[in-house]
Amino acid sequence: MKKHGVLNRDIAAVLARLGHTDKVVIADCGLPIPEETPCIDLSIKQGYPRFDAILEAILDDMEVESMTLANEIKEYNESLDQHIRNTYEDIPVSYQTHEELKNELKQAKAIIRTGENTPFANVILQAGVIF
Repeated sequence: MKKHGVLNRDIAAVLARLGHTDKVVIADCGLPIPEETPCIDLSIKQGYPRFDAILEAILDDMEVESMTLANEIKEYNESLDQHIRNTYEDIPVSYQTHEELKNELKQAKAIIRTGENTPFANVILQAGVIF
């Protein structure tokens, strides 16, 4: 039995298969998910599990070289934007429109769907390398 890191077998398998520049998305419960992109649905009810709790667990177990957020988070979910930038200040953050972010979902290795129900609580994590 696994003792450390992400225990969810589907997430652990995705993380183990990632290579440099591969992408994983952590999403709120409203993000439209392309049929061809694998979805690991963790949502239990509105607001649970929270986006920030899942982001923390993934970042503890994944080497991330950059994060991409929607521009709209700055206006409609300022507290989450500030939390991400302050908590993970060593990871570069870029922004693009929400529409541009949605267009990148097909390239993700997986989308991890949370129960988060606040606006624009979505992030694309780009894998780094550990050496």
